Amino acid sequence: MERQWFSTCCVLLLLVLVSCNSSFAAAGAKPLYLKYKDPKQPVGARIKDLVKRMTLEEKIGQMVQIDLTVASSDVMKNYYLGSVLSGGGSVPSPKASAAAWVNTVNGLQKGALSTRLGIPMIYGIDAVHGHNNVYNATIFPHNVGLGVTRDPQLIKKIGAATAKEVRATGIPYAFAPCIAVCRDPRWGRCYESYSEDHTIVQKMTEIIPGLQGDLPANSRKGVPFVVNRTKVAACAKHYMGDGGTTKGINENNTVISMNGLMSIHMPAYLNSISKGVATIMVSYSSWNGKKMHANRELVTGFLKDKLKFRGFVISDWQGIDRITSPPHANYSSSITAGVGAGIDMIMVAYNYTELINDMIYQVKNRIIPVSRIDDAVKRILRVKFVMGLFEKPLADLSMVNELGKQAHRDLAREAVRKSLVLLKNGDNETGPLLPLPKHSSRILVTGTHANNLGYQCGGWTMSQQGLTGNNITAGTTILSAITSAVDPTTEIFYHTNPPADFLESSNFTYAIVVVGETPYAGSQGDDANLTISEEGRGTIYNVCEWVKCVVVLVSGRPLEIQPYLPKARALVAAWLPGTEGQGVADVLFGDYEFTGKLPRTWFKSVDQLPMNAGDKNYDPLFPLGFGLVAKAGGSQDS
Repeated sequence: MERQWFSTCCVLLLLVLVSCNSSFAAAGAKPLYLKYKDPKQPVGARIKDLVKRMTLEEKIGQMVQIDLTVASSDVMKNYYLGSVLSGGGSVPSPKASAAAWVNTVNGLQKGALSTRLGIPMIYGIDAVHGHNNVYNATIFPHNVGLGVTRDPQLIKKIGAATAKEVRATGIPYAFAPCIAVCRDPRWGRCYESYSEDHTIVQKMTEIIPGLQGDLPANSRKGVPFVVNRTKVAACAKHYMGDGGTTKGINENNTVISMNGLMSIHMPAYLNSISKGVATIMVSYSSWNGKKMHANRELVTGFLKDKLKFRGFVISDWQGIDRITSPPHANYSSSITAGVGAGIDMIMVAYNYTELINDMIYQVKNRIIPVSRIDDAVKRILRVKFVMGLFEKPLADLSMVNELGKQAHRDLAREAVRKSLVLLKNGDNETGPLLPLPKHSSRILVTGTHANNLGYQCGGWTMSQQGLTGNNITAGTTILSAITSAVDPTTEIFYHTNPPADFLESSNFTYAIVVVGETPYAGSQGDDANLTISEEGRGTIYNVCEWVKCVVVLVSGRPLEIQPYLPKARALVAAWLPGTEGQGVADVLFGDYEFTGKLPRTWFKSVDQLPMNAGDKNYDPLFPLGFGLVAKAGGSQDS
């Protein structure tokens, strides 16, 4: 009887408490105070408070990044996922508007916010030369061209413009910059590198404060920093030695001493960390046979412990899978190795349930220590808190007009001008050809790359491997730029590869021959031969035989050109200029001088490779730093 009476009293007491709580809430009472949701609290205190509230499943969810193609609001909610990305070409819809991107990102964010703790997700995207996955965005020259400029302040402005265009689509995180030091142009990612010279790459890390904002003077070393909602979290990549692989083979082995690794491939990371870079991405490559994704000595021991980097370390796309060969063989051991090495966020892309289940199993069975999970989660949360994602997790439409903004296109045009390198301009017998006269009776524009926006943008443009044609996005081809630059009375003839009889009979004043490489990315771009396309070679021989010509080379790296030098009256390296082809015409016709200097050694023959400035048997066609200056009066200096 007493037991029944006691139970009845407990039920009545519970009902009273519930009723009081309801009345209290209805009367406008403050909700339960949560320290981690209080922006007035120090970031460290907010992290500590949130982590202690999290279950193992919620912690592991924060470490997982999936691709947009498998993401949904329910997936975010059910698996507590910490991040989503758009891989190359992964878009809400073809030619999606900025507003459509915002709505897509917000839809996923609402799923993340509906979880028990309401931890916002962070959306990332490859914005490696502008917001290059997004239709109508400004596409800047690839890094190899920017390295030509030696202009850190220009690079900082490009970072700021890119940040605005990325934020215009509701995205707060960009997988840029690539600070690889490419030591062999046979590497298919060499155009993503600013230079073979680490001192040039170090200067170009000024893009980080452009993307993230200037680090406050009193900031602690290694602490991530993003100034406001017009900026994005940056990602220095790929840690480390990715540009030094044997024979330039992508994802291969970098064979070098610790001293060489630290003196060539590490310096730009020191600059990036000192500028508050929020995240660092690990390289697919190996160092002396050890996969970087499994290298605890360099990821945890050096980067985190010695350099005091406090942001988060992210894997490359399915980088955990690629610890083994073939990829995904013995996946469980790869998870152990990768997470154990110090990777905090795993770009799993698709198979997220397999990853989550295996990680839960490994932690519960003490294969991966809870302390390692907590370290990863604290780092991820630190970036999210610093960015203000907890206060304003949802994007709005206030910045949509920043996408493809004319001011950004003008900046890209300036970058194109400064990225051109004049390699040849006539000789003692003929005199200089450049700058070209705008007023001429008849000129010829020819070559595979003269009227192809996709070719001049290169890889990582609207898709990973790049595209061809003029409908890929908004921009100006080199042909269109030439047409706008010359006098209206000048007749322009365009022919991709004109026959000899046409050339012989047409009496052209001069010809502009635009040839080069077709788009590629990653391993698809590895090339042991480094030759201009066959059609392009034929065009140089045919056209320059009959008409005095300037050859404009559109490529992501030096190519074999020595056989064609005698034919070409002038030669310009235009690299991969992006959407603003007017920058090429600006300099060809003398509105601006050539100022660019080679960021890479230009070889005579691929048999010389690898060959970099400072090597014992350095014998280049054009050395690092070479570049002629064509003056308005026709004189030139080196």
